[in-house]
Amino acid sequence: MAEDGAAGPEEAGGPRREHGVTAAGGPRSGTAGGPDGHWAPGTQVLWRYRENGGARLHIARPVTVVRDDPELLAVWMAPGTECVKPVLSDGTPVHQEPLRTRYTKPRTVQRDRWTGTGVLKLARPGEPWSVWLFWDQDWRFKNWYVNLEEPLARWAGGVDSEDHFLDISVHPDRSWHWRDEDEFAQAQRDGLVDAALAGRVRQAGRDAVAVISRWGAPFSDGWQDWRPDPSWAVPSLPPDWDRTPAHLSS
Repeated sequence: MAEDGAAGPEEAGGPRREHGVTAAGGPRSGTAGGPDGHWAPGTQVLWRYRENGGARLHIARPVTVVRDDPELLAVWMAPGTECVKPVLSDGTPVHQEPLRTRYTKPRTVQRDRWTGTGVLKLARPGEPWSVWLFWDQDWRFKNWYVNLEEPLARWAGGVDSEDHFLDISVHPDRSWHWRDEDEFAQAQRDGLVDAALAGRVRQAGRDAVAVISRWGAPFSDGWQDWRPDPSWAVPSLPPDWDRTPAHLSS
C-alpha cells in the first residue's frame, strides 16, 4: 500500500452502477452496533491502519459506505478527502526516503488531501486482503489493487487493519503482477515482518492469486461499472480520528 496517500452484468447482490447502492434496494435501517450490526449505504466511517511493529494509528481515511452485509464491506473514498498519512519526522514523504532507511527513521503523521481520483475499497469479513478499484479522471477503469493486510477489525466508527507491504496489481485483461516486493523484503530485514508473518503474507498472496486466476469475486462482480451517488458529501476527518475503540479502551 502506498503510505503517502497520494494519491460485468449485474447479479443478485452485486453493484448497481447509477446510484451507489446495492441492487437489493435502498439503505438498510441498521448501523454498526444496531439491529443487523452493519452500516447503511451513505454512512460515513473511518478506514484506518496501525503502524507496523507498533500500536499507533498512522493512516486514517474517511470513507462512505456503499454496501455492508455479512458477505462484503464496500466503501468509497472520494477525491479531495482529508486523510492522515505517515511522514518522516522532518516532513519528508515516506516514498522519497531511500528504501534502506525508509522504515528505520523516526516518523510522525500529518493531515493531507487525497490527490488522486476516488477509490472503491472492497473487503470480505475475515479475509487477509482488500481489493481497491482505480479509475482515470474520465471514469475509464484502470486496475484492481489487492492490498495484503490484517483482516479488518470493525468498531463503531469504522475498521482498522495493519498493512503487510506486499500487494498485487490486476489489470482489465485479467493479467496480474506482484507489487512492492522490495518493500516487503526490506520490512523483513528491518524486523517489521518476522518469518512467521512473512509466511502468512505469502500464503495470503497465493490465495488471492488463486481467486484472480479463476476470476472469482469481487473481480467478476462488475464493480468497475459502479459509480458513487452524486448526492454524497465528501466525509470530514474527525478531530479524534485516532480514538481507541470503546472495547479496547478499558
